[in-house]
Amino acid sequence: QVQLVESGGGLVQPGGSLRLSCAASGFTFSIYDMGWYRQAPGDQRELVAVITSGGGTNYADSVKGRFTISRDNAKNTVYLQMGSLKPEDTADYYCNAGYRFHSYWGQGTQVTVSS
Repeated sequence: QVQLVESGGGLVQPGGSLRLSCAASGFTFSIYDMGWYRQAPGDQRELVAVITSGGGTNYADSVKGRFTISRDNAKNTVYLQMGSLKPEDTADYYCNAGYRFHSYWGQGTQVTVSS
């Protein structure tokens, strides 16, 4: 079974930090591009950050300089380190794996930024 399991979400104050993890199994993790997406209530799912199989990264303008995506192929895990969090970062965060026509999604983890 292909599985992507996110963890690390929770409630954090503005200006705080949080690290999300996505543990993958059931596919060859190292050849997949990995991404983090988020979806606020009533909104569309949007790309937050991506890290390619080769380690290259791209970020949404809204999180650039605050978030860092990384991967550990030995652990089949991708991370999203979030800092300087803002209320507008509040959303469900989803892990995605993509390779050619394959695309897998996790169930998501909630991040709430509020004072």
